[in-house]
Amino acid sequence: MKKFTNARIYRQHDEVSEILVDKGAITQIGRNLSAADEEIDLKGRLVVPPYVDSHLHLDYVYTAQSEGAANTSGTLFEGIARWHDVKKTQTLEDAKERALRGIEEQVSKGVQFIRTHIDVCDPKLTGLKAMLEIRDQLKEKVTIQIVAFPQEGMYAYKGGDEMIEEALKMGADCVGGIPHFEWAREIGEKSVRRTVELAEKYGKLIDVHCDETDDVMSRHVELLNALVMIENIGTRSTASHTCSFGSADNAWAFRMMGLFKQSGMNFIANPTENAYLQGRQDTYPKRRGLTRVKEMWESGINVCFGQDSINDPWYPLGNGNMMNILDNGIHLAQTMSFDEIDRCLDLITYNGAKTLNVEDQYGIEEGKPANFLVLDARSPFEAVRQRADVLASIRNGEYLFKRPEPVYEIALDLLG
Repeated sequence: MKKFTNARIYRQHDEVSEILVDKGAITQIGRNLSAADEEIDLKGRLVVPPYVDSHLHLDYVYTAQSEGAANTSGTLFEGIARWHDVKKTQTLEDAKERALRGIEEQVSKGVQFIRTHIDVCDPKLTGLKAMLEIRDQLKEKVTIQIVAFPQEGMYAYKGGDEMIEEALKMGADCVGGIPHFEWAREIGEKSVRRTVELAEKYGKLIDVHCDETDDVMSRHVELLNALVMIENIGTRSTASHTCSFGSADNAWAFRMMGLFKQSGMNFIANPTENAYLQGRQDTYPKRRGLTRVKEMWESGINVCFGQDSINDPWYPLGNGNMMNILDNGIHLAQTMSFDEIDRCLDLITYNGAKTLNVEDQYGIEEGKPANFLVLDARSPFEAVRQRADVLASIRNGEYLFKRPEPVYEIALDLLG
C-alpha cells in the first residue's frame, strides 16, 4: 500500500491532500489517512489525471521528411495526396517502429490515453496490423483506441467502405469517415450514413473527420448529429475538426449547438494543425481554422483538444506535449479568463476521457485505477501559465517514469 501525501489535487478542495493506493487502485482520497507501507511526499505539487490525446495519426508519424512527402501548399488536400505515395513504401516493421516512437514521445510527456486514426485505404492494411499489435502489447502502460479511418475517402477510394468493415472485424474500436473529401456532397452524406450503420452493426464508437475545410457549405456535422441522435448513440460519437463550423453563420450555428447538446455528441479540436492548415486561400481577414470551442464549452457541449499530427505530410512539428496543444488552443479560442484558465486542463484530461468513453477507468476518485500525473506546479493556473513539466506519471499505482525536480548548477541570483 502506498500513500501520496502533500498533494494539490485538481478539482478537489485544499483540505484533500492525500491519495491512498492499494493493488493498483485508489482506495481513499482525503487528509490524515491511515499509514501505508510507503509514503511519497509530493511537496505541494499539482496532481491531475493523465493527459488524453483524443486525436492522433500514429501511422503517419515521422514521415514528413520521407521522399515525396513535402507539402508545398501546406493544405489538407495536398497532404492527403503526398501520403497516398508515402504509405506505399511503408512496411509492417517500419509502421511499428515509428508508431512506438510516437507513443513513447507522448507517454514521456504524461499521455496515458490515445485515440489514433489509422488509414485503412490500403489493401494490405499495414498500419492497422501494426497498431493492433502495439495496442495489445502496451495495454498495461497506455490505453489506445483505434479508429478505422478512410483517409482517401470511404467512396472516393474504391472499396473504402469494405476496408473499414474489415478493419472493424479485425478489432478496430471506432468507425471513422471523411465526408468532406468525397467527390460530392451527396456522397459525403452517404458516407456519414454508412458510418453510423457500421457502428450500430458492430457495436463500435464513432469518430468522423467532419468538415475539415473553410467551406461554410460543408455541413456534414448536421447529418451526423441527427443520425446519432435518432439512434441514441450521441455520447458514443465524435465529430473531429469541424473547422467550417467556425466560419458558419450564427443563425445556423447556434441552432446546431442546441441540437449538439441534446444529442450529447463529442467534439475534438486540433488547434496547432488546423491553425497551420486552414485559411490557406484567405488573404485578410484570415481564419484561425478552429471550431467554436469557446461557445461549445460555455454551453455544456463536450469538447477537447488533440495533437493530430507529429512530423508528417500535414504538419512538420508536433511532439505529443498536450500542454503545448492546450496553450495554443486557449489562445486561438480566446478562453483565457481566470476562471477558464483554472479549469481548462479539462480540455486535455476529463473531456478527452469522456470523448473516449473511458470515464469508468479515469479520474482521481476512490475505486478508480491509480492513474495520475504530478506536475511541476502548485495550482492549475500556474500549470497552464508555465506549461508545467510532468515530474511523474503513475499508472496502476506504479511509476511509468519519474523525473528529478529542476535544479541549477549555478542558480540565478539577481539580488545577490
